[in-house]
Amino acid sequence: MSQNKKKGKLTKTKSKAVRNLWIAFGGLLVLVVLFFFCVAVGIFGTMPTFDELENPRTNLATEIISADGKILGTYYIENRSNVRYAELSHYMPEALISIEDERFTEHSGIDERALLRVAFGVLTGRKKGGGSTITQQLAKNLFPRGENLSTPKLVLRKFQEWITATKLEHNYSKEEIVAMYLNTVAFGHNTFGIRSAASTFFDKNPKDLSVEECALMAGVVNAPTRYSPIRNPERSLGRRNLVLQKMAENGFITETECDSISQIPLDMTHFSIKDHNSGQATYFREFLRGYLNEWAKNTTRPNGTPYNIYRDGLRIYTTIDSRMQRYAEEAVSDFMGKELQPMFYKHWKGQKNAPFSNLTADQIDGLLETSMKRSDRYRVLKDEGLPFDSIKAEFNRPVRMTVFSWNGPIDTVMTPMDSIRYYKWFLQASLVSIESHTGHVKAYVGGLDYRFFKYDHVTQARRQVGSTFKPFLYSLAMQEGEFTPCTKIPNIQYNIQLEDGKFWSPGNSGGRVGEEITLKYALAQSNNWISAYLMNRFGPNAVIAQARRMGVESPIDAVPAICLGVCDLKLIEMVGGMSTFANQGVYIKPMFVTRIEDKNGNVIQRFSPEESEAMSEFTAYKTIELMKGVVQSGTGIRLRSLYGFTNPIAGKTGTTQKNSDGYFMGITPDLTTGVWVGAEDRSVHFRSTRLGQGSHTALPIWAMYMKKVYADKSLNISKGDFPKPNLPGVDLNFDCNRYDDEESIEYIDEF
Repeated sequence: MSQNKKKGKLTKTKSKAVRNLWIAFGGLLVLVVLFFFCVAVGIFGTMPTFDELENPRTNLATEIISADGKILGTYYIENRSNVRYAELSHYMPEALISIEDERFTEHSGIDERALLRVAFGVLTGRKKGGGSTITQQLAKNLFPRGENLSTPKLVLRKFQEWITATKLEHNYSKEEIVAMYLNTVAFGHNTFGIRSAASTFFDKNPKDLSVEECALMAGVVNAPTRYSPIRNPERSLGRRNLVLQKMAENGFITETECDSISQIPLDMTHFSIKDHNSGQATYFREFLRGYLNEWAKNTTRPNGTPYNIYRDGLRIYTTIDSRMQRYAEEAVSDFMGKELQPMFYKHWKGQKNAPFSNLTADQIDGLLETSMKRSDRYRVLKDEGLPFDSIKAEFNRPVRMTVFSWNGPIDTVMTPMDSIRYYKWFLQASLVSIESHTGHVKAYVGGLDYRFFKYDHVTQARRQVGSTFKPFLYSLAMQEGEFTPCTKIPNIQYNIQLEDGKFWSPGNSGGRVGEEITLKYALAQSNNWISAYLMNRFGPNAVIAQARRMGVESPIDAVPAICLGVCDLKLIEMVGGMSTFANQGVYIKPMFVTRIEDKNGNVIQRFSPEESEAMSEFTAYKTIELMKGVVQSGTGIRLRSLYGFTNPIAGKTGTTQKNSDGYFMGITPDLTTGVWVGAEDRSVHFRSTRLGQGSHTALPIWAMYMKKVYADKSLNISKGDFPKPNLPGVDLNFDCNRYDDEESIEYIDEF
């Protein structure tokens, strides 16, 4: 009996112990569940919301996108742009999974096997690899960086990351998680996200990355500085090949492919840190920055706050064609750097006070001092409170600097004042090319190199335009009905009476004095006397009104001399106006942007062309026929004789006083392109018109640009003739040689 009691008591004790154990286990389980619940609802600290999971609070770069889909550049605090999974090369997720999370497709955010491996490694001192999954790393990226957390808070943060990872897995597909991860990670060299990394490292879109490039990118993520292919190429190559090996082990590529691809050397020839000083269309992007900042001030999000182009990840779809932009930049660089600038040096070699024409030493000193006062260095020193004499002394103290040269930047030591004089030697150039029937600006080159020359000669600079202004005057004459390209006018000197009773009469060069010449011949030879005749006939105000209808907004004094282009206008105004002739008399304000989207691809605003009828279709056609003569037998004949163009081209050269500015406006049925060449200071120029005229300085750039444009068949730029207006019974044949044998000569285009 005693034994049975003892057994009963023992059984009860065991049952109670088991029950207590279960109670303890259950209590512990409840506590764990309650703890995770408290973490999940944010009692121990704020957790990312579902909106924040999908739209992390990151600074997204605004992308400037060309008409042909290339990223021209970005505006950013962090150079980061998002991609969708469909925009990735299929090798990219494979490479990432192989090196970072081999069981990514099997787990639900937390890899228990990896955690056990880490725990075992910690206990035995033989740690092998990390335990974080891609989803956990993404979750980690969603929390604030750079915090100094205590050990308890660090442990708590790890639990928060686990819960966030589970939420991610529950609410998003594996593909979405991979894309979100690749959008948040850093790749080094101020690149965040795979889109900016692909552009910076390889000048490609993520979709176009090769298997070895994807392997390199996946390898870099682990330690961007340690595995940088720029700073540590050997270590980076080894890391890339490790990723390739892992891809083979996971069946994404074969062993044979792995061995073959591993032999490919790193190719970083396209590496370029994307900032506002580098890349394509730098002047255009800087012009657009100002435009977009104004747009952002006046355009608000649905919540009423203004957009921010540096944080909101906007997508700006521009009219620029990256191919045409490249051809334009190459044309400017090749001609200016290889031909014109060396010619300019040779022209001035051994000359006193070079390269300043007809200035005394005192005048040159004054000019240099004025340039000094306009410099950023001067403004900084002045803001620091330095007196003028001290600032001037600073400008005459040698310092280390990098200066521009056509053979590449030069690191040197010179005084800031000497650098100012050094830069006076450089001839500048600009080009803008507009699609005539849409107003879309397809190429925009504001200067030689934005790193060293910030001034934009397309939309900022106003310079005398010379004879390129004459088509405004001639089109006014065509508009009045009685004039045609073949109308003859005596080639004699004309005097125009001014308001004060005095007379003004321009000089002229060329032959056939006293003969009757056609307007087509007069414009082709840039005849000043015939321009004076037309100005006397219609008056300055009518000519200015004609220019206004064609988009010219800059101030113009109502004086007879504007018929020779003494007014200062912007290149963009001139080219926009000239495109009116190719567009059958309808002026379209030059367009730079077609639409703006938010980071999710939703259209915020679409832009439409601003059009107005400037003249009749017949007037525009007659003016085009006039301007064809410039290329057929006038100042632009080098396009035929030297560069071999045979297709219909309307054009106009221009050269201002003392050869300070050279122009060429070239019009084809599809494109209107203008080129300007000149120095920063008008006192710096060629001393002979033969070398300084627009047909010698600006026309070759146009020719080199259009040669490349025509050679690129993907652009579909027509070599056909300009369309004739449908005017039954109206004679549209303006071959003036039917009436007179007007000789073709190589003319010196003079102001």
